[in-house]
Amino acid sequence: MNYLAHARWLAVVATLGLLAACNRSPVASPAQSAARAPYATVVAAIQTVAAERRVDGRVEALNQGTVSAQTSGEVEQVLHDAGDSVPANGLVLRLRAVQQRAGLAQTDAAYRAAAARAAESETRYQRISDMYARQVVAKAAFDEITAVRASALAQRDAARAARDAAREGVAYTEVRMPFAGVITERLVRQGEAVAPGTPLFSVSALGGLRVVTDLSQDLALIVRQRAAAFVYAGERRISARKVIVYPRAAAASAAYRVRVDLPDDVTGLLPGMFVKVGFVTGDETQILLPASSIIERGEVTGVYVFQPANPGRTVFRQVRIGHTRDDKVEILAGVAAGEQVAIDPLAAFRASRP
Repeated sequence: MNYLAHARWLAVVATLGLLAACNRSPVASPAQSAARAPYATVVAAIQTVAAERRVDGRVEALNQGTVSAQTSGEVEQVLHDAGDSVPANGLVLRLRAVQQRAGLAQTDAAYRAAAARAAESETRYQRISDMYARQVVAKAAFDEITAVRASALAQRDAARAARDAAREGVAYTEVRMPFAGVITERLVRQGEAVAPGTPLFSVSALGGLRVVTDLSQDLALIVRQRAAAFVYAGERRISARKVIVYPRAAAASAAYRVRVDLPDDVTGLLPGMFVKVGFVTGDETQILLPASSIIERGEVTGVYVFQPANPGRTVFRQVRIGHTRDDKVEILAGVAAGEQVAIDPLAAFRASRP
């Protein structure tokens, strides 16, 4: 083979080798496979968590009721309205007390007169009792003064009871809070006439709260066995202190009333608010990521994923999220187990820029 033919043969071999090298898939080197992100990441892992069935519930106070009038009169002044927080024994409403005060003055005068007669009869009784002991007066006189004294004392006691009742009547014209709490509804207006038993306002204590809801028979049986639930208020997840399933179903709907007691130190919830209640029904597997790793771009929700074999490339990945559990978010789709997700999306975004 001459020199020119040999050169051509070497060129063909080199070209074929180059083409073969171009068609082979790149293989990550051990150093590339062990590459670490220049920002903090978390490895997406499948976790076993409690499976929940979420329903709507309504917040109620453990201690609540309706305050009614205990005397008749006209509403003279309304000091607090619905939504106001009032301390225990705080004045809420005042009735006109002209009739009650007049009755108190009358019974007070009658008591003073009866007390004077009782004092006089007591003095006479002591004098005649001493004379009877010395056999100066007859027994008939002693028996007579004894009866007069007993009658005077009874009249004094009756007058005292009437005066005390009149004082209570005056006190009833000032309607006070039975316990520290919030007024949930005001049922009367200024100038309105009320009688004993007329509802004036509804109150709820703030010291203890619960959430009530209705469940179907099948779900109620599971909830009674598990007796665990979580209350979701905004971004908060509150563990229930106690779960109670009522023993009887409602006749009309055949639904069971369920009561979820909240911790005593819970704040930010008021009676009448609607929340979500997640009843534990079993166990399930999920991928959970820190809430800080989730970012929204317009209508797209996603995360930044570090790809060590790409090599070391950071990509934005759209995800579909589920429920929030404390500071973790359930990932329904978009991230596979074992992938590295950026905890700080801003740091990952800066690292992904060329």
